[in-house]
Amino acid sequence: MTGDLVEKIRDALRSVIDPELGYNIVDLGFVHDISVDDGGIARITMTTTTRNCPATGYLKDGVANSAWSVPHVEFVDVKLTYDPEWKPEMMSPLAKAELGFAECN
Repeated sequence: MTGDLVEKIRDALRSVIDPELGYNIVDLGFVHDISVDDGGIARITMTTTTRNCPATGYLKDGVANSAWSVPHVEFVDVKLTYDPEWKPEMMSPLAKAELGFAECN
């Protein structure tokens, strides 16, 4: 069930839209890791485009609220990291194409 729950959380996080890029944070490559511990504790490691991103609080809140909306999630721990720093190459192929970054490898 844990793997299934991780995928449900990942799907829920697609509802979190970066206000600058106008695209979901999963396909932008902001979500580095999702794990679920016993008892429904979701641990999510994410980044933003820059260290001083003005939307950081908004994005973290959106991640927590979206993950909490998934059945069987009892608590959400969101950690921010800049290791590695975000680069356009981290985007999914679809996000790259839709945002005009198709030349990224």
